[in-house]
Amino acid sequence: MHGNKESIVLGMGCFWGAEKRMAALDGVIDVECGYANGDIDGNYEAVLQHERRRQRGLSSLRNHAEVVRISFDPARVDLETVLARFWESHDPTQGDRQGNDIGSNYRSAIYVEAPAQQSIAEQSRERYQRALEDNGKGSITTEITPLTRYFRAEDYHQRYLQKNPHGYCGLGGTGIPYPRPAMPNTYEEREALFVFMQNDCQACRDLARDILADWHAPLPVVPVSTATIPTGIMLNEAIAASPTIVLVRKSREIARLTGYDGNSKKFWQWLGRHLLSPEQQRIALQHGTERPFTSPLLAETRAGRFVDPITGATLFRSTAKFDSACGWPSFFTPEDGALSFHEDNSFGMNRIEVRSASSGIHLGHVFDDGPPPTGQRYCINGAVLRFIPDPD
Repeated sequence: MHGNKESIVLGMGCFWGAEKRMAALDGVIDVECGYANGDIDGNYEAVLQHERRRQRGLSSLRNHAEVVRISFDPARVDLETVLARFWESHDPTQGDRQGNDIGSNYRSAIYVEAPAQQSIAEQSRERYQRALEDNGKGSITTEITPLTRYFRAEDYHQRYLQKNPHGYCGLGGTGIPYPRPAMPNTYEEREALFVFMQNDCQACRDLARDILADWHAPLPVVPVSTATIPTGIMLNEAIAASPTIVLVRKSREIARLTGYDGNSKKFWQWLGRHLLSPEQQRIALQHGTERPFTSPLLAETRAGRFVDPITGATLFRSTAKFDSACGWPSFFTPEDGALSFHEDNSFGMNRIEVRSASSGIHLGHVFDDGPPPTGQRYCINGAVLRFIPDPD
């Protein structure tokens, strides 16, 4: 991801048709034809000649795939929606071919440009595979791997079907829609955060970059256009500005925050005031302290993570937890960058307060009487931690 733009490289056969189909998706900024992840020179003639050599058994070098590099605005369209268009626009079960185009250069492929894209791509493949199986189709052959080499295609390939409306396009999908989880029409038993945004909104792009792009909070977030009010929810008033963040509980608006000025901690603490219990708010937002020996996390010994209850950011690992007998959950080291440190001279004492770096909430204090290897004791209020056990 670069600023307000994210990109991914997709192979779905002839790149002429792929470019046209992906460019039509709302939120896509640019689509470029190219060649990717081969062992040879990156130009059209080299790719065609090498494929002929491969088919005659004269070379074992890997050929490039014809691909399109899609640049999109994550504030307007998420990666799964981009991949949904990819799956629906070609037949990903055909191996080294796409329709009448035969050869490894026409293979189906997803070449990711960021580690976070890998898991989303793999999950989308599994979801579409289930849809194909339900309709009697075969196995997906799409490879999903990091982008290792990329060459921009020649100028005459760019926007080819735009310049030649009756030009060849061999793409043909399976006719089976990608089963993107539908936005529920009602939220009777759920809590969700709706983020209303519009095109050409810098504050929306900032919000997407700072907060939505790495969302780990314990409730679902639903980005929607300001022009589209989801059915089944009741808003207290019309959406008049962008972005507008609305917390919905049991189909009704509970709270809203209008605008985003780049202060992410302001956003998270607004959300915390509506997600945390009164006792959690007293500790997290008013620098309170829970009574010693009252936290159930004192006895938590399972492998897992202790996270910020608002943002979901990991603060401590269970491997750093120890029994200090002080009455509060204790750790000898936090996750890198998870905490911020502040001088605290309250109650006539000179202490170092620790806060969550992601949300800014008060967690506790750190002392120099802990065990090796750090010699530190992070004395943390269990009420402002959420424990997530590791998968078995």
